[in-house]
Amino acid sequence: MKLLTYKTADTEPRLGFIHNNQVIDMEDFGEISNFPLPSTMLELIDMGFELVEELNNMVAETELVFFEEIGYDLNEVTFLAPIPKPRKNIIGIGLNYTEHVAESARTLDTTGKLPQKPIIFSKPPTTVTATNTDIIKNTKLTSQLDWEVELAVVIGKKGKYVSKADAIDYVFGYTVINDVSARDCRREGQWIVSKGQDTFAPMGPYLVTKDEIENPHNLNLSLKVNGVEKQNSNTKFLLFNINDLIEDLSTIFTLEPGDIIATGTPSGVGAGRNPQEWLYDGDVIEATVEGIGTIVNTVKEI
Repeated sequence: MKLLTYKTADTEPRLGFIHNNQVIDMEDFGEISNFPLPSTMLELIDMGFELVEELNNMVAETELVFFEEIGYDLNEVTFLAPIPKPRKNIIGIGLNYTEHVAESARTLDTTGKLPQKPIIFSKPPTTVTATNTDIIKNTKLTSQLDWEVELAVVIGKKGKYVSKADAIDYVFGYTVINDVSARDCRREGQWIVSKGQDTFAPMGPYLVTKDEIENPHNLNLSLKVNGVEKQNSNTKFLLFNINDLIEDLSTIFTLEPGDIIATGTPSGVGAGRNPQEWLYDGDVIEATVEGIGTIVNTVKEI
């Protein structure tokens, strides 16, 4: 199922899903189906992944005329981030593609050695923004704004000490994140100022449930700046894959429904180029993950 959080000129943020190239309101669909359904993504995730199969069956059994009454054309809605305000910080994974490890060592203060365990950082909920919004570049803080396309994993149920073999059972779905980074804002090796500024986690456009993604470890991901491709790789090159990450993270702290894991970026970031490239006022960034979609954002300097 392709889920989204949206609003119209007449509504507050709402939960919807895509059917026949239309946005169908989830709560309204529940009313016509006589099956109470939530109006937010986090409430839906809390109901458990098992609900997704039931929803798919309900959709298949519903006549087209009913969808026409509760649907919107895509151009009638404003896309919000699938989870506009996560309950906790986004869990970020650093240096998780081999070539990105190498390029970071050339130009940043990293060693070039392949990590033996996942490198973990976080991004506050206030970093989250939607597609078709501005990425704010505070010129008093940074002159080295950079891009990082990533596959993000959304957790579907509580887990502690999860084994690799069972890890995907804890996944609800996937989305796209651009892990925007201010390279000159790291402090003594700590990344939160570099990674954690407002709008530094564009996310979306959809949350695609895991049943729609045959193999999350074979998805193309790419990024363009002003129409020029900068990153192009595949999740099969992850150093620590999703199963590895869920096992490791759940050993450290309890994973909970709605938690978001940004799995890392491949090579091609601005800091790794010769000469280095940065983002400036008006630059347009398109971040794409196969099977999920593309988020588009514009840099706005303040």
